[in-house]
Amino acid sequence: MKYLINRASAISPKEDLDDLLKSKKKLRVKLGIDPTAPDVTLGWYAILRSLRKFQELGHTAVLILGEFTAQVGDPSGKSETRSKLNE
Repeated sequence: MKYLINRASAISPKEDLDDLLKSKKKLRVKLGIDPTAPDVTLGWYAILRSLRKFQELGHTAVLILGEFTAQVGDPSGKSETRSKLNE
């Protein structure tokens, strides 16, 4: 688990994760991907490998593709920086 914690950009709140790990409960780890990028690069390997590592440790990994936001636009006001996908 140290491998994964060292590579995380943020764990919020860290104390909750510590408590979960001590309890030996299985975690559900979610990764959300924005599908508006034109292609997948080698940089994706690191994050997908980390997700796989969680699975290998017995946890549940969930990959979420943000199709709805891509179709309707980003409600956070960032829609000017990314274009909507056509159906």
